Amino acid sequence: MFDPLFIYCFLGILIGARLGHCLFYQPDYFLSSGTHFIEMLIPYHKMPDGSWQFVGYEGLASHGGTLGLMIALWLYCRKTGVKLWQVLDDIALATPITACFIRLGNLMNSEIIGKVTDVPWAFIFERVDQHPRHPGQLYEAFAYALFFFVGWYFYRVRKQAVGKGFYFGLCITLIFVFRFFIEYTKDVQVDFESGMLLNMGQLLSVPFVVLGIYCMWRAKQQK
Repeated sequence: MFDPLFIYCFLGILIGARLGHCLFYQPDYFLSSGTHFIEMLIPYHKMPDGSWQFVGYEGLASHGGTLGLMIALWLYCRKTGVKLWQVLDDIALATPITACFIRLGNLMNSEIIGKVTDVPWAFIFERVDQHPRHPGQLYEAFAYALFFFVGWYFYRVRKQAVGKGFYFGLCITLIFVFRFFIEYTKDVQVDFESGMLLNMGQLLSVPFVVLGIYCMWRAKQQK
């Protein structure tokens, strides 16, 4: 059953991440006209001269990708009859190391840059400016790699049962609790976040943390 699962995951993450960025971070642009709405759906941007240029999907949000993945897995289980909690736990075991490589890709592309700092390990993102900044992508990559081994510990050493929702809950709780606090090292991504007490990434992390804690509690009650 892996081949259809891969397709569901790929499409769920891509569509969710794209819509998440457009609707959470730039709704004023992508919902302002029919042309901009089309740009949300296709990897092209309309130029001032009226031509269309291929730019790829510039803007993908991890919160949207997570939500899209969850919906895709629900549809997959509904179609195939595989138990949802089993699939969620299986996917959750691999998710942290996947997130690690995503953030390493962000680092290489100078995406999601950190705030200006004087720490000795600061990075200068030459594509952006010449200021030393927090390598927030690297902080996240290291943390997510660690979370992968935490899940591996519960799976291989503690023999925690798969299929009750524990690994899914553990995964999203660890990732989004860390994501909440690491946002303090990141630069503002969109202008409207400048005056906010909590930025959009932090606000979107809270529901996932609550869901993760509930899933772990549910798994413990079943045990």
